[in-house]
Amino acid sequence: MSKEGGPLSPHLTIYRWPITMILSILHRATGLALSFGLLVFAIWLGAAVLDSAAHDKVKVVLGSTIGQLFIFGCCLSFFFHLSNGIRHLIWDAGYMFEKRQANVSSWFVLVMTVFLTFSYWFLVKAG
Repeated sequence: MSKEGGPLSPHLTIYRWPITMILSILHRATGLALSFGLLVFAIWLGAAVLDSAAHDKVKVVLGSTIGQLFIFGCCLSFFFHLSNGIRHLIWDAGYMFEKRQANVSSWFVLVMTVFLTFSYWFLVKAG
């Protein structure tokens, strides 16, 4: 530590975060979000099994604007986690480890996440 109490070496705020680092953090965060979404799904399923009044209450909550945003976030988390997981499977097979390939695949994951999320969301809303 320096005399002023700050760190001697640069901190994370000094460095530019590479896209692969951002996606690694997001992969962990979406895994946590999906765990919470699974809990809400279990509550919905339990309400559907127990009685129709409880199921109607859950439907009202999930049908609200906040509920719809939550469901959209779960869809976004699912498709990101899926796309990034496929990228990790490709890495596990020993491919696409070079820096340029990793960066291109990172952007591809983001594009596929947005495409799959909006495709699914509009198919569900239209159907």
